[in-house]
Amino acid sequence: MHTNSPENDDCFAIRQAARHISQLYERHLSEADLTPTQFSILGALRRGANLTMLELAQAMVMDRTTLVRALRPLLRNGLVANEAGGAGTRRLQLGLTASGHARLDRAMAYWLAAQNEFERKFGPQRAASLRRELFRVTREVSKA
Repeated sequence: MHTNSPENDDCFAIRQAARHISQLYERHLSEADLTPTQFSILGALRRGANLTMLELAQAMVMDRTTLVRALRPLLRNGLVANEAGGAGTRRLQLGLTASGHARLDRAMAYWLAAQNEFERKFGPQRAASLRRELFRVTREVSKA
């Protein structure tokens, strides 16, 4: 039988860990004037070239409203552009601008510093194991 205490609350434990790790990455990525979410969006756009809003939302596992809120400063600052998807289509596609590529390149050093700090504190093998397990959880829980 589960009791309602933090020690037995999976959601609480995961969210608490996520907040602490996010704060670590925020501290480092703020030097590049990006949030961890914005950094991930830029990275997804680099990997996926031009993506529709739906494709990016799915890649980021975010709802559209949250994605639009995170994209707004990236669009305003010229790091991401939205353009028509091609002849005969009205779908907008999002892509990195030259400034977006440059900011992502600059931010990589700060991301690496955050990654190294986390792995130094938690241990590289434990961090790799945690990543594998979290990706497995994501795959299995999303099936439900």
